[in-house]
Amino acid sequence: MKHVWLYPSKTDIETERRQCEEEGRDLSSVMDEFDRVMSLDLEDRKNWPAAESLLDQTIRLPIRDDYQFEEPSDLEGIRAARHRTDLPELPPLALTDAQLEDKVYGAWAGRCAGCLLGKPVEGVPTGDMWPALQALGRWPLSDYFRSSDATLEIRRKYPRIYDSGQNADRVAYMPEDDDTNYTTTGLAILKRFGPDFTPADVAHFWLSDIPILHTCTAERVAYRNLCLLIPPPESASFRNPYREWIGAQIRADFWGYANPGDPERAAEFAWRDASISHVKNGIYGEMWAAAMIAAAFVTDDPGIIIRAGLAEIPRNCRLAKAIHEVLGWHREGIEYDAAVRKLHETWNQHRAHDWCHTISNAIIVAIGLLWGEGDFGQSVCRAVQPCFDTDCNGATVGSIAGVLSGRKAIPARWIDLINDTLHTGVTGYHAVRLSEITKDSLALIEKVRG
Repeated sequence: MKHVWLYPSKTDIETERRQCEEEGRDLSSVMDEFDRVMSLDLEDRKNWPAAESLLDQTIRLPIRDDYQFEEPSDLEGIRAARHRTDLPELPPLALTDAQLEDKVYGAWAGRCAGCLLGKPVEGVPTGDMWPALQALGRWPLSDYFRSSDATLEIRRKYPRIYDSGQNADRVAYMPEDDDTNYTTTGLAILKRFGPDFTPADVAHFWLSDIPILHTCTAERVAYRNLCLLIPPPESASFRNPYREWIGAQIRADFWGYANPGDPERAAEFAWRDASISHVKNGIYGEMWAAAMIAAAFVTDDPGIIIRAGLAEIPRNCRLAKAIHEVLGWHREGIEYDAAVRKLHETWNQHRAHDWCHTISNAIIVAIGLLWGEGDFGQSVCRAVQPCFDTDCNGATVGSIAGVLSGRKAIPARWIDLINDTLHTGVTGYHAVRLSEITKDSLALIEKVRG
């Protein structure tokens, strides 16, 4: 059976051309070959070698002399490209055991809630989500999507939203999702291999404990490469057009949970994880998110949290530039809706590369945190309402907002419906209690601290 992201397709070739343009590669020598390959029938396997040969050529293309960004993928290079003067001064971790437990529990619960909020509208464009909410008098978004909230007319008009098995009134636990699978995977990796785990350990865990079809885009390509005995970091770049998509960023959270108050170490853990499937801004997204979560344990200022994450990635990279622009919008006092419009002016939600890219979704995460104004519900809603990768962004903001609130202060309407239960596709964790996985997390925090 032919599965998407395992075989070359025209989508791969289109995405690769866009990816190469954005990362500054000189395409002048292969433009004719791009056109030729796009003219072939890639459903016919006899044409696959042409597509694979093109992907082998593009990854070796030089970076243009006029390219303005510095974007290494190795950890030493990333650290050398940081500007540590940008690092905000963070207080030391000073939580009681009970407070730390509440925040870690809040992180898990918040991630589940934010993910569940976004699940019914993943891939749904604004032209559908926004009118549906407006027709029901539920604009702006302020609560879960529920089938029972919609009229029969609305359900027929927007079946992807209101006839979804992921609607909040159709679940009694947090259903499986890649966003929570990877958070659980981080915990399981750290438990099995300890704080000195390596990228090779991450790869080993994937192969032994995650079914390949539970992965998507860059992860599935990397998984295929690992099966072909291509080790990290080459597994991230070999014939992988999705190497800067959001997949690594959604894997960040547990590295932040495991390193409360230590953004630098959280970012290092994230690099070890990301480098098996992503490069450049794909890696930076995971490092940034992990560092932000770690910082949220010691400060409740969203601007400082965002800057703590930026301090762990190259100062002169595309992701940093985009997030600094969002910080600037917030300083200028522009309204939330205007910030969302600016996002949509730059990134096309109808193009897969744009709505799945690390940077477009990182912008939304920053918007959700800054314009969420410290309120859990408002933060996750403002991370989902712009559309794009809604469950991913709701989950990441939910993690951070959950740390800030702690489990006890998250309003019951956001978390009671999942009944403290998470389902995953990770071996050994198919149905787990959030309260129990919180205890496992606390034990690993102690192990990391040594």
